[in-house]
Amino acid sequence: MTDPRFDALAEVLTGFSTSLQPDEHVLIEAFDVPAEIVIALIRHARKRGAIPHVQLQNNRIRRELLLGARSEQYEALADYELKRMEKMDAYIALRGSHNITEESDVPTDRLLLAAKLLKPVLDRRVNQTKWVVLRWPTPSMAQMAEMSTEAFEDFYFSVCTLDYQRMEPGMKALKALMNQTDEVRIRGAGTDLRFSIKGIPSITCGGLHNIPDGEVFTAPVRDSVEGTLQYNAPTVYQGTAFDGVKLTFKAGKVIEAASNQTEKLNAILDSDEGARYIGEFALGFNPYILHPMRDILFDEKISGSFHFTPGQAYERADNGNRSQVHWDLVCIQRPDFGGGEIWFDGTLVRKDGRFVVPGPDALNPEHLTGNE
Repeated sequence: MTDPRFDALAEVLTGFSTSLQPDEHVLIEAFDVPAEIVIALIRHARKRGAIPHVQLQNNRIRRELLLGARSEQYEALADYELKRMEKMDAYIALRGSHNITEESDVPTDRLLLAAKLLKPVLDRRVNQTKWVVLRWPTPSMAQMAEMSTEAFEDFYFSVCTLDYQRMEPGMKALKALMNQTDEVRIRGAGTDLRFSIKGIPSITCGGLHNIPDGEVFTAPVRDSVEGTLQYNAPTVYQGTAFDGVKLTFKAGKVIEAASNQTEKLNAILDSDEGARYIGEFALGFNPYILHPMRDILFDEKISGSFHFTPGQAYERADNGNRSQVHWDLVCIQRPDFGGGEIWFDGTLVRKDGRFVVPGPDALNPEHLTGNE
């Protein structure tokens, strides 16, 4: 029997998120997820008159391919995947995994080679299609969230099918405020950071590209970042678990980087010139996501958080930084995570994870959950 929550989620993804239209081509890429959700997506796409395409992926097989990655292999892969992506109007990805560190023993140089050669496919998908990406709930995710499998599934479907339109007034106000801001100052435990966002557009994210969602992002002026940032959310990147990442910046560049995996951290930041510069600054405010679980798509939306991202900038909020890396490292500023402040041009905007100025304060949890 099909879980009715699958249909509810498929309706959000094909309707609200990608707004599929008649005769549009949509690629559904599924990594280790139940066939039933893929079938639900096919059916809902067809209900809208769209033309569905499916690619099934397996993370253990992906790891095996990466272990012996060769330029000739990934050049060929990128060639035909790019040609396919050029035919697509929309892209929906569901990414499940029974082991979030599946790629932890893949040599870094093989991961970097594959990422570099496949980057044109990623750029085409991000900049030229209507796209949405989400994780799929698994027992390993429930374990990372310190929840039972059943409780995590209930949490997952509640978060992923919430009414994102409630975010729109607050996001609009925050976007307007960020668009008129020059200097940002961030203070907190182990953090004293300043940078400019002048002249770089801010973008609202309320369920159109990521599920779950809830952020407004921009990018710092590339060379303006100065100071130190202590991230407090654990993370997984390229199959490796990182804790306690701390970065020091001068003239925009990361000049010092440390964590529990300092050597591997610096290897990632040395992937290319742009990896030591920041490509995104975003404020997260999903009211139902409160604790990190080493899953970036969830953690970057945590209520009262911000992320400050080494690597590639988005074209819609472009500071000119280019890199094969885009690593959304997260800092949570609610009191239970040490608190903190964000200032725009000398005005306190958010304190201890709560917006304290009219307009953006509509993004505080009680306004988004209906528990006012």
